[in-house]
Amino acid sequence: MSLMGHAARSVDTLKSVRRFVRDQLMASDTRIGFIGIGAMGGRMAANLARAGFDLAVHDADRAKARRFTQSHQAPTATSLGDLGRGSDVVIAMLPTGPIVRQVVLQEENGALAQSLAAGSVVIDMTSSEPTGTRELSAILAKRGVTLIDAPVSGGITGAEQGRLVMMVGTDDKAALERVRPVLAVLGHRVFEVGGSGAGYAMKALNNYVSGTGFMAAVEALVIGKSFGLDPALMVDVLNESTGRNFATVNTLKQEVISRTFGTQFGLGLLARTSRSRPILLRISALTRRSRARAAT
Repeated sequence: MSLMGHAARSVDTLKSVRRFVRDQLMASDTRIGFIGIGAMGGRMAANLARAGFDLAVHDADRAKARRFTQSHQAPTATSLGDLGRGSDVVIAMLPTGPIVRQVVLQEENGALAQSLAAGSVVIDMTSSEPTGTRELSAILAKRGVTLIDAPVSGGITGAEQGRLVMMVGTDDKAALERVRPVLAVLGHRVFEVGGSGAGYAMKALNNYVSGTGFMAAVEALVIGKSFGLDPALMVDVLNESTGRNFATVNTLKQEVISRTFGTQFGLGLLARTSRSRPILLRISALTRRSRARAAT
């Protein structure tokens, strides 16, 4: 290797060491409150605990929170107010956007929002709607608190392995840089897609494409079976052809044909997270225009 090559490698190594030291210092200093210890959230919070972050958890199911505490030595916050006062970063992983807004602004008389110090960051990783996210962001901004929307893709396996893909929307780039070491523990890709609410717009569109592909693939299996085709063989053909998609590779044989249905991602959640009204209206308009052009 040339002298320049050795020098470049040394610079890269030094940068890696500096990033490692920075992340370790942040892990020791940053206090994280995690709300929602469910199928996804529990695995994500466990990764943060293993990474050495000062972590406290909260869940509506107190028994679930206690089990997490026993397994990971992360305390359960006695209230949302205590969680807010003891956290620099609050992560929410809840079923819907309205539940996030209820927890942040209404439960315990709004204790969480009121207890967050100026300069703290809320990372909403729920699959919410862009409009509601922007409204919540504006409310928190008046208190000096930054909201980052960071919905994820990757499912339970990605959450467990710390290999989620995050679609981030924020109006505060400096706050995003401060929490990057936290996000790095949870996933392997962080896409900055725009301002507040943009992350959820991207997630809704991703789920729209993913859900459409899944439903088309399942319908194809049903129709194929009526013609005497073997469903498993159909999946093999699709995966070697242009019909290949996420569902044909990861879901049809493993969950549908086997009748396992173990992804813990229900059709109801898929429907809620892909039917954002502003987005669907634009999709509908685009589809109508495309069909009109094709008919001429």
